[in-house]
Amino acid sequence: MSAIANAKEVFRVISDVARALPVIVAKLPENDDPACLAMVLEETVARHPDSNMIIFEGREVTWGEFNELSNSLAHALIARGVNRGECVAVIMENRIEMLAGIMALQKIGAIAGLVNPSLTGTQLAHCINITESVKCLAGEEIFSNVVDIKSDLQMDDSDILWVADGREATAPDMMEDIMAELPNYPTSNLEDTKTILAGSTGFYIFTSGTTGMPKAAKVGQRRLLAAGAPFSKVGVRAKPTDRMYLCLPLFHGTGFICGVNSSIHSGASMFLRRKFSASAFWPEVQKFGCTIFFYVGELCRYLVTQPPCPEEHNNPLDRVFGNGLRPDVWDEFKERFGIDRICEFYGSSEGNITFINAFNKSKTIGYCPGTIALVEYDIEQDEIVLDENGKYIQVEPGTPGLLLGEIDDRFRFDGYTDKAASDAKILRDVLKPGDAWFNTGDLITEVDVGFVMGKPHYQFVDRIGDTFRWRSENVSTNEVGEILNANSQVEIANVYGVDIPATEGKAGMVSVALNPGQAFDPEEFSAYVTSNLPGFAQPVFVRIQADISTTGTFKLVKGALRKQSFHLDQVGDDAIYVMLPRASHYQILDSETYSAVMNGTVGY
Repeated sequence: MSAIANAKEVFRVISDVARALPVIVAKLPENDDPACLAMVLEETVARHPDSNMIIFEGREVTWGEFNELSNSLAHALIARGVNRGECVAVIMENRIEMLAGIMALQKIGAIAGLVNPSLTGTQLAHCINITESVKCLAGEEIFSNVVDIKSDLQMDDSDILWVADGREATAPDMMEDIMAELPNYPTSNLEDTKTILAGSTGFYIFTSGTTGMPKAAKVGQRRLLAAGAPFSKVGVRAKPTDRMYLCLPLFHGTGFICGVNSSIHSGASMFLRRKFSASAFWPEVQKFGCTIFFYVGELCRYLVTQPPCPEEHNNPLDRVFGNGLRPDVWDEFKERFGIDRICEFYGSSEGNITFINAFNKSKTIGYCPGTIALVEYDIEQDEIVLDENGKYIQVEPGTPGLLLGEIDDRFRFDGYTDKAASDAKILRDVLKPGDAWFNTGDLITEVDVGFVMGKPHYQFVDRIGDTFRWRSENVSTNEVGEILNANSQVEIANVYGVDIPATEGKAGMVSVALNPGQAFDPEEFSAYVTSNLPGFAQPVFVRIQADISTTGTFKLVKGALRKQSFHLDQVGDDAIYVMLPRASHYQILDSETYSAVMNGTVGY
């Protein structure tokens, strides 16, 4: 880098620090201070009552109109017995009424249980019951799912409130059409809102439940406030004149805690969509003048795989904020679409620490304002490594380690509704007697990204369990997946480790969804794999699937795939290919070869 370029970089970072520092060092409210998200909403409404807040499916709502809708719903819920500290399950697709229901509960000081609207049966009943929900705001669009499990719920049928959507149906007997009753209630702010404490719980956000029943993570008002200011002011630098494109599910942290929370803190308006559509994205960005996009990495990958369209050129979008943007997609996404600022962050609904790429560095989750430790982890044994004295071992910079976040007065761990599950996430006496740390379950590594005012920056490596050991080497599913996604045949690759009988470690396996109209060419894929991956990282097995399963937040689902492995009797009609020892190409896994692999005669 030339002296002039370096000086410009230094100046830019200093400017970023000057902007970020007041937010980073700002004192957070104590648990017994009156402070909550609903107060922030009312302050924003007072400043911009007639400005647009939400555009959704042809409807436009101002900040003042939304506040009145939330207030009338809050008064209606109070009249139906909802009290401060009680939970109400909110089960709807992204839409204005969902946001109004959530904010109505915030104004009461009640808890919004944000349930994935795609859940059915046992999982749906579990989410409503473990939060001890006293009511359920159930959207018309998913209402039949709730009716199907009403006998399993710990509430009366009359506690299930029907929330109209398109009004193609009517509320069943014994279940009230709550929105139709709102004209009977005041639209004024609730006086009690001003007494809600920062230490109270505002939300329950559920884990995905891909390896068991979902757990309800507590999200406190203090945490919502702690996230809103840095995400909106430092992350996307939002202003009231900005418009945010929001298509992530609002029952999840990235959609609500990052997206909606940033809008409420800044006064920026929202273009709200029920679900992501790659083909509709750029036309809508252009039509509605969206300047900010909240993403998860897979959405960015979907966009770069789309053929060019006229609307992507000279688009108004210049800032994006989210997590999981793969390094192999980062540069193409930024350059093709003219994105000025990518603010990648790292965090979880239940975690106590967050990383944020405040300085617009490339391919990094940024820095963490809290205290962290990266400790040595044995991937093969799936356990933390201790030294001869039973002490944790911190890894050297540049070496992946298990991320721990120290729990202190500023960076608290609210935990789950299940105390045992909460206790299992805490490690004690890690660096000194009496300390406590949140175990993220993630491997990250420190990276050198140049001048950042002495702040170390980091890169996500993998979830524990998503890294496996093969031929005495650690294999990152994330890194292998990034490389395989660049193959011309591949639409999406999902990499995981599987057991081979009488063989040490786990063999790599990849499930591949091909690009539309593509037939799998094993010769081309073999040549690509052997040219781009070292031997230990080359998948031994390849499974060809029509579609790759993801969670509601676009995370790849691996549990069932690991269990089915390469077993021909469990993979249905999917073709399985194998690369045998000392071979350089994939061949179909037939029954004879499968038997040889299972009885250990092929030589892995």
